Amino acid sequence: MGGNRRLRPGLGAAPRRDPIPAGDVALTMTGVRITHIGGPTTLIEIDGWTILTDPTFDEPGARYDFALGTYSVKTIGPAIRVDDLPAIDVVLLSHDHHADNLDHVGRALLRTVPRVITTMSGSRRLGLAHAEPMVPWQETVLASPARQPLRVIATPSRHGPPFSRLLVGENLGFAIQRPSESGVAVWMSGDSVYFKGLEQVARRLDVDIALLHLGAVRFGLTGPVKYTMDARDAARFIRLLEPRIAVPVHYDGWTHFSESHDRARVRLLEESEGVHHRVRWLPLGKPVEFPPPTAPLAP
Repeated sequence: MGGNRRLRPGLGAAPRRDPIPAGDVALTMTGVRITHIGGPTTLIEIDGWTILTDPTFDEPGARYDFALGTYSVKTIGPAIRVDDLPAIDVVLLSHDHHADNLDHVGRALLRTVPRVITTMSGSRRLGLAHAEPMVPWQETVLASPARQPLRVIATPSRHGPPFSRLLVGENLGFAIQRPSESGVAVWMSGDSVYFKGLEQVARRLDVDIALLHLGAVRFGLTGPVKYTMDARDAARFIRLLEPRIAVPVHYDGWTHFSESHDRARVRLLEESEGVHHRVRWLPLGKPVEFPPPTAPLAP
C-alpha cells in the first residue's frame, strides 16, 4: 500500500481542500530526512521545509505533574540541543498540556517559530497569534514562494481509553502530503491508543512513512490503563495501515513509559507477518535519509 501512494476513500464527506498556491518551483520530489531527537520529538526535512514535532528539550531530572496527582520524571535529555536546531518553519504539536510532548524549553521555542499547528484548546492555551487550531480531517497548506507547497492534514488521535477525553484532553495526529501525490509522505500518530479513529486513518490515507508514538504510558494511580500504544498495538495497526516504513518514537526517556525500547523492539521483531520488515528504529540525534518510494531502501 505504501508504495501505491494513493489517498484511500474516506468515510462520509471528504475533507475540504484548501487551494494549493501556484508557483514557479519545479516539482522535483526528493526523499525525506528524519532525525529522532528523543521522546516524541522529530525533525522532518522535506522538499526544503523543516518541520519539528512535539518539541521536548529540557534536561533530565525534573518532575512534571499530570492530571489527578499523577506525575513523571524525565530521565533522558535531547540528542540535539535547541540551540543547535536549524531554522524551523512549522511545529506540529499533538497537544500542549503534557510535558513529555511540550516541556519548558519546547514551550519557549514555540514563540520563536513562524507557525504552530495544534488542537483547538491548545491554540487557546498557548495564546500565540501564530498558533493555528485544527480538528480531525481539517487541512491547511504550507506555502512559500521559494518552495513547493505541502498540505498538512489533522487526524484523529485519542490519548487514553474510551470516555477519557475530559481527563486527558484533546490530541491530534498529522499527515504531510505533497501536492502532486495522492498519498501521504509522513504521518505522525500523536500520543494515541489503538482505537477506531486510527482505523479511519488507515482507511482514508495511504502512508509512506508512519511515526508511531509508543511507550505504553501508564500511571500507578490508574493501574493497567494505557494512554499510548504498546508494541503489540503498534503491530496490529501496522498490519492495517501498511506503511512502507514505520518509525517508533515516544518510547524512552520518561518514567511513565511502561514499555522500553528494548522490550518494544523484541516484540516487534516477533511480529513477522506484515510488520517487522516495515519497522525502522532511528538512532538518536542522527539524520536518516528515506529515499522516494520508487528507490530502494538502504539496509
